[in-house]
Amino acid sequence: MSYICDMKRLLLYFFLIVPLFGLFAQDQDNPLSETKEQDSIKVIDNRYREDQFYVSVTYNLLGNKPDGVSQSGFSSGFHFGFIRDMPINKDRNIAIGVGLGLSTNSFNQTLLISEANGDFNYSVIDGDVSFSKNKFTTYLVEVPIEFRWRRSTPTDYDFWRIYAGFKIGYVLHNSSKFNGNPSDIKLSNIDDINALQYGLTLSAGYSNVNFHFYYGLNSIFDNNAKLESDGKSIDMNAVKIGLIFYIL
Repeated sequence: MSYICDMKRLLLYFFLIVPLFGLFAQDQDNPLSETKEQDSIKVIDNRYREDQFYVSVTYNLLGNKPDGVSQSGFSSGFHFGFIRDMPINKDRNIAIGVGLGLSTNSFNQTLLISEANGDFNYSVIDGDVSFSKNKFTTYLVEVPIEFRWRRSTPTDYDFWRIYAGFKIGYVLHNSSKFNGNPSDIKLSNIDDINALQYGLTLSAGYSNVNFHFYYGLNSIFDNNAKLESDGKSIDMNAVKIGLIFYIL
């Protein structure tokens, strides 16, 4: 009988003490858990930088076209690079950006570029000539310089931005292609294309979707490029409209 009573007391102690021990252990674990949660909290970077890589796709237009020259088809541009973001105020929402990038641009149009005796000739394709493609393409290394305003914070990755700037490009290679009658023409390293291209830029938008605009301040061709028909210089400049995506 005494043995049974002792067993009952032991079981009673077990069912009372074990839950209390569990509660005590849980209370002891909470500070550790809170410490871990605090340790896992992302540290706020008050010296953050924004938008240091960029990728852009543009639709390329030609300004100041000679009489009779028109664009046909889709003229595209692809641009990517790195910009060093340098905030200039305490809130780090105003900055200067200086970068380096690569760009390829095609222009589908009706200005025929041909070569004879080492000289490049330029003429307007009239309606009597049938062709499936006529374009010239430039490949550039570029240096963008931007004045940057944005509504960013150290923890906000979606914000409004307006970046205005200037871009200088150096043409590494160029080419032209004509597919049509009476024969196809393929040329490269056209000397009359200005090696130095520069213009104004504007990028604006919210989060990942941003409008991008470029307006060339100088002509694509130099003063040696003249129309055969009237001897006038070809003063076409590049105008690019599209989207730009910034990446941290």
